[in-house]
Amino acid sequence: MAREFGRTQRVADYLRQELARLLQREVRDPRIGMVSVNEVEVSRDLAYATVFVTFMGRDSAAQAAEPLEVLNHAAGFLRSQIAHDARMRTVPRLRFVYDAGVVRGRQISDLIERAIADDRERHAPGDEREDG
Repeated sequence: MAREFGRTQRVADYLRQELARLLQREVRDPRIGMVSVNEVEVSRDLAYATVFVTFMGRDSAAQAAEPLEVLNHAAGFLRSQIAHDARMRTVPRLRFVYDAGVVRGRQISDLIERAIADDRERHAPGDEREDG
């Protein structure tokens, strides 16, 4: 059981690296823009892979709809490119999904930074108030 998990994880890591390389060097569609491959989840039978991506300057699923469609249309091409280089019997079918977690994390981080800055402003030295 542990060995199977190790294999799926190795395949996922390999696919993440290869897809990042291919998207940077081989795919020249301007509708995609700058894309980051954040994570890849591979099914236990290695037949399917879900690729979680984000796009620079597109902070919502609605804005990412067109580039996602382009990537899913190019999934067969990307799969065949990986098959040329990989030593795997079969390369998983690829499905690209927008990763909202990264954008949400950035928004939460910005809110925390803003709260810290507001707190520092309220408690700035020399701004001591006498209560009472």
